[in-house]
Amino acid sequence: MKQVPIVILDFGSQYTQLIARRLRESGVYCEIYPYHESADSLKAKSPKGIILSGGPASVYDDNAYHPDSAIFDMGVPILGICYGMQLITQHFGGVVIPSENHEYGKAKLHFEEECVLFEDTPNDQIVWMSHADRVDMLPDGFVKVASSENSQYAAIMDGNRKVYALQFHPEVHHSEYGKDILKNFAIKLCGCEDSWNMGSFAKEQIAKIKERVGDKKVLCGVSGGVDSSVVAALLHEAIGDQLIPVFVDHGLLRANEREQVENMFKNRLHAELITVDASEEFLAKLKGVSDPEQKRKIIGETFITVFEREAKKFDDISFLAQGTLYTDVIESVSVKGPSKTIKSHHNVGGLPDWMEFELIEPLREIFKDEVRKLGLELGLPEEMINRHPFPGPGLAIRIMGEVNAADLEMLRAADTIMIEELKSHDYYNKVWQAFCVLLNVKSVGVMGDNRTYENTVCVRMVESVDGMTATFAHIPHELLDTISNRIINEVEGINRVVYDITSKPPGTIEWE
Repeated sequence: MKQVPIVILDFGSQYTQLIARRLRESGVYCEIYPYHESADSLKAKSPKGIILSGGPASVYDDNAYHPDSAIFDMGVPILGICYGMQLITQHFGGVVIPSENHEYGKAKLHFEEECVLFEDTPNDQIVWMSHADRVDMLPDGFVKVASSENSQYAAIMDGNRKVYALQFHPEVHHSEYGKDILKNFAIKLCGCEDSWNMGSFAKEQIAKIKERVGDKKVLCGVSGGVDSSVVAALLHEAIGDQLIPVFVDHGLLRANEREQVENMFKNRLHAELITVDASEEFLAKLKGVSDPEQKRKIIGETFITVFEREAKKFDDISFLAQGTLYTDVIESVSVKGPSKTIKSHHNVGGLPDWMEFELIEPLREIFKDEVRKLGLELGLPEEMINRHPFPGPGLAIRIMGEVNAADLEMLRAADTIMIEELKSHDYYNKVWQAFCVLLNVKSVGVMGDNRTYENTVCVRMVESVDGMTATFAHIPHELLDTISNRIINEVEGINRVVYDITSKPPGTIEWE
C-alpha cells in the first residue's frame, strides 16, 4: 500500500473536504477516511500525520463519534479541528461542556504561547469559528496557545506528545492564515514534502492503470465534458489502443453537442470514438417519471445496459472507466464519514448491482479545479478544459417533472441563447457554471395584444471553485435583460424568465 503523508479522519463536518484541498494546494498529498477507520488500517498507509475533522455532534453525547483510540499511540503528530479538538481534550482527560456563548463566524486570535503551527503568521489574525461546545479544562500536559473573545482555548498543544488542536476552522477561506497553519502542520511538524502536484498525480495514475489493466481492454464512457475527456486522455496515455471510448447520445444533450464531442475526439485526442444513438431508448425509460432520484438511477442503469451491449462486440473488455469526481462521491453516499447523502450521481449511487465490469475511476479523489489542471498537464486545449460542467444525466435533471422530446427542444433553445449571450458579452469564463432550467410552471403573460399561458425558464449561474460550495453570479442586469428578451421572443412556449439567486448551501447547483 502506498504511503499517504497526511490522513484526515472525517467526523461529518461540511468543511472536511476543504482540509484536503488546502493541503493539496500546498503540495502535500492527503486522503480522507471515515472516523472509524482502524488504527491498523491507518498504520498500513504509513502516515506522517493525522488530522481529526470537525463534526456536528457533541463529544459528550451517547452517540458521539469516536476514533480508534490507538491512533493516539501511533507516534505521529495529530491535529484536531473543532470537534477534533474536543475529542482530543476528552481523550486525554480534559473537560468539554456546552458553551454559554456560541461562536459562529469571524473571531480574532490572541496568542499566549509560541507554536510551530502559527510560525510566520501574525498576532490578532482573523479565524472562522463554528461551535456550540467549548473546552472547559485542559488535559494534563496541554498548554493554551491562543484564545478569542468567546473561546478561552482557541488553540492548545502538547508538544511532547505532538498533539495540537484548534477550536476554529483553518480550512475555510475566512480564516486568513488557515492555509499557512495547515501547511506548517504538514511540513514543519510532520516532515511532509510539498512536491505533490497534478504532474505527479498523472504519472501515478498512469502507472496504476497500466498495472491494473494489463493487456485487457477498457470501455470508457464519454460525454465530451471536462471529466470524461480528461479520463479518456489519461487512459489513452496509459494503454493506447486498449481504450475503447464510447459516446452514448442519450437524447438529453445540449444543442450540437454530439457533433462537438465527435470532432473533439477526432481532432484533439486522436482516438477512435464509437457513437451510439440511444436517445429513443432513454426517453422511453423516462416516460412518466418525475422523481429526480428515479430519473438519475434510470439513466445510470440504462447507460450500463448500453455499454454492456456495446462491450459484447469486443473481446477482453473487463473494465468500465468513468469520470467520477470527489464531489460526486461526497454528495452521493457517505463513504468517508457520517455525512448526509445529498443526491445520487448516475456514476456513483445509480449503478445496478448486476454490473459485470470492474470500475476504473482515476479522478475519484480529486476536485473539479484539479481535474482542469490535470487536463492541461495532459496537453488538452484550454477551450475544452474550461467548458462548464455538464451533468451525466444531462437535460433530464434540468426539466422539472417528466422528460419529453418537446420540452427538451424548448430547453435546448433557451440554453443555447443564454450561452451565446454569455460568450458574446465575454462572461462565459467569468462564471463557473451556467444553464437554464425548465420549471414546467405556467404563468399568464401578454404578447402583443394576446393573453398567453406558457412556461417559465429559470436561468442559473454560479461562481465556485470545486462545486462543493457556490454563490450565485452577480451578472449585469443588462446582460440578464438581453438573455430574457431573446428567450421569450425566440423560443416558442416560454413567456417568463427568472434568475436563481440561491447559493450552495442551502441549495445545490443543479435543481435535481
